[in-house]
Amino acid sequence: MDVRFREVDPFNCWIWIRFEQPPSQGEKNYVDGLFDSWYVIGRLGGFNAGNMQAHQGGSDLSWLSYNNDEHSSNLPALMHNLGQLEYQNEWARCWVDMGTSDAIALDVLINTLSHVDGDLVKLEELVIGGVNENWPVEEHPDAIFSSY
Repeated sequence: MDVRFREVDPFNCWIWIRFEQPPSQGEKNYVDGLFDSWYVIGRLGGFNAGNMQAHQGGSDLSWLSYNNDEHSSNLPALMHNLGQLEYQNEWARCWVDMGTSDAIALDVLINTLSHVDGDLVKLEELVIGGVNENWPVEEHPDAIFSSY
């Protein structure tokens, strides 16, 4: 799966996925569930790069001294909204308002889709941001900030 970034507006971002062939209903359900799970984690503040104590602790996490004050002193990093996935032939697209969540959210999505591509559904391409010239976008009805 090739990953490409175009112009990214975190408050009004389209994510595009190109499948090897038009996905079956089962494959669509799987990808829909993946995006729903990703959104729930983001909505609950899971993509906060300001608090990565376990990650920064290194490979041996035994007896890690977790600083609860540091955890609670970080600003919230909350994803605001996610549209429904739409499908057209071998393409899928999804609109997201990433809110104040950090770019780690995109890394988690890329890692997850890479695993899906290797084991479950053949994905050719993941494009984050921008528009697809063959599938025009309009202002999303849930967008808080206009991109025009």
